[in-house]
Amino acid sequence: QVQLVETGGGLVQAGDSRRLACAATGLTFRDYTMAWFRQAPGQHREMVAAINGIGGDTYYSVSVVGRFTISRDNTKNTMYLLMNSLKPEDTAVYSCAADLANVIETIKDADYDYWGKGTQVTVSS
Repeated sequence: QVQLVETGGGLVQAGDSRRLACAATGLTFRDYTMAWFRQAPGQHREMVAAINGIGGDTYYSVSVVGRFTISRDNTKNTMYLLMNSLKPEDTAVYSCAADLANVIETIKDADYDYWGKGTQVTVSS
């Protein structure tokens, strides 16, 4: 059974940094493109960042490029999201997702195969 478990959320102040982690079990981690999505209240879920199976290719949404860094450690079956210079508009539930693909082929949440339950990140002004 595949499980994705996010950790690292919490309440931070604007300008702070935070690192999220997504631990995966039940799958061959390196075979999956991994991504972070977020959903704020009343908003659609959007992809924040993605990384391919070997970690050589990444994608960032315009809203986070230059502030967030996605990475993965295939020896630990874990993906990370380092969030710097956080803004109140970054407040959302952040979820990790896995797509059985060697490349970042989609930014659509419907195309991802497995999901974590999410972790809340709240940025106060």
